[in-house]
This record gives sequence, structure tokens and C-alpha cells, in this order.
Amino acid sequence: MAAEKKVILVTGGSGLVGKGLQHVVEQDKRADETWVFLSSKEADLTKQDETQAIFEKHRPTHVIHLAAKVGGLYKNLNSNLDFFRDNMAINDNVLNTSYKTGVRKVISCLSTCIFPDKTTFPVDETMIHNGAPHQSNYGYAYAKRMLDVQSRAYHAQHGRNFTSVVPTNVYGPHDNFNLEDGHVLPGLMHKVYMAKKEGSPLTVWGTGKPLRQFIFSRDLAKLIIWVMREYEEADPIILSVGEEDEVTVKDAALAVAEAMNFKGEVIFDTTKSDGQTKKTASIVKLRRYLPNFKFTPMKEGT
Repeated sequence: MAAEKKVILVTGGSGLVGKGLQHVVEQDKRADETWVFLSSKEADLTKQDETQAIFEKHRPTHVIHLAAKVGGLYKNLNSNLDFFRDNMAINDNVLNTSYKTGVRKVISCLSTCIFPDKTTFPVDETMIHNGAPHQSNYGYAYAKRMLDVQSRAYHAQHGRNFTSVVPTNVYGPHDNFNLEDGHVLPGLMHKVYMAKKEGSPLTVWGTGKPLRQFIFSRDLAKLIIWVMREYEEADPIILSVGEEDEVTVKDAALAVAEAMNFKGEVIFDTTKSDGQTKKTASIVKLRRYLPNFKFTPMKEGT
């Protein structure tokens, strides 16, 4: 019996994770899968009519929902309302349009910043709603939490196979190197580039003490594709390297400086906020499913 044809629509398909998916899909093409990578230029997903139109155009059977209004720590601090409203609109439009148009499976991308600020570590999938998120990005975090709530509700009320994944800090090709909007590693790379160009010290915001788990975008892509093809729970699953691979921001900064052959002074500006000091995530659930998955070491992820 021939496999049922899938049309997989990837929202946010031109971003870091979307580009990772494109790369992995090219290496593992399947005759029963057609992939559509959607960029923000093709549709404004905060608008219901544009979301509806793009679904009618491509008629997806599966959706990998990566699209979001995102930004770094300092942009979040100043715009929590905007992050909440825009992401709530995007998520409601994508999930409701998926439901109305008969999409069979939706995988939505969450973030470890959704976990409670005051909690025990490591956090796991059962702890998402156990307390308030960190105040620095509560707008984004609550909107992402609602993706989990919505996915479970579509599953419970309508029997839809809607679920979500929780990656840790992602890095890799096609990252966002903007200092205001970008995340830890690309921001550090930009700063090292500028310090080398100007012959100045490398200034890292904060103490350098916060701990982070970094996952290579193409590893994350492989795991998301596995979720799309094999994972059948409505409950979310954390996709990350293990606790043993957690590094401090200081160590990450020094690794970037070494990789970019920066020989100058490294200064930690302790007048700047550290954000969350720790976000350690458990991958016990992932390892139950995929005990032998091999992650790319951070120094090899390019």
C-alpha cells in the first residue's frame, strides 16, 4: 500500500530552525513528503485572512509552526506587551486555521524561557505551568505557554494531533546576528567581530555565570522531523543536549573568541542583567524515545 502523501508547511521557514530543516530534508528526501517553507514575506500570520489564504494555497496535511515574534533579552524587557499580543495572534491563527482546514498534525515550537523562574532543576515537560516565568520576557513566555494549552485543547476537544516541542538555545547557520534581537551565541560572534575590527576589548553583558544548553540547528531539525513522523503524544517534549553539555555564558564567550582567533581582553559588564541564571532542561523523556541520538558538540556546530 502506498504511503499517504504529506504536504508539510513550515511557518517561520526562513529562520534559523527553518533553514536547518531545509538542510536536513535535502539529505533525507522522501517521495511521500512535499515540504513548503514559508517566510514572513509571503504572509503576515498575525492577520487571520492572510493565514487562511496561505493555507488554502498550499493545503498542508502537516504544519511545523516555528513563526514567532522573537528578540533578545533587552528587546523583550522593553516590549513585553507587543511580544504577547503578536505571538498570541500568530498562534491562534495558525492553530485555528489548521483545525478548520483539516490539518492532521501540528508541531509547535516553544522555548525553555516558558518554564517557571522559581523552580527546581532540571525542569521537565510536566513543569511548564508550575509558576510565573522570568519577568524579563513574560509576554513572550506566556504566549508560548498558551501554545501548549491550545494544542492540548484541540486534542481533547476535537481529537486533533496537535503537539509541541521545547528546544533549548539554538545556534547554527543562518542565525540572527543583530545585537538587539539575536540570542547568546550569534550576539557573541557579532561582538567578537566588532572587537577585532576596532581593536577593542570584547565586552560581554552580565557576569558570564548563567548556564545554558546549546543545540545545533541541524540536530534540532532532525529531532523535529522525528516528532513529525513518529511522536504521537499531545504532551510536549524537550529537545536538547543533556545536562552534562551545559556551559556558562563565560565559557561560551571564550569558545567563540577562540574559534574566531580573538586575542584581546574579555570584559564582563556586570551592570547589565544576566536574565535567567539557569534554565537546565531534562531530556529523560527524549532519551526514552531516542536513547542513541548523537548531538553535535558545540565546537563542531557550523
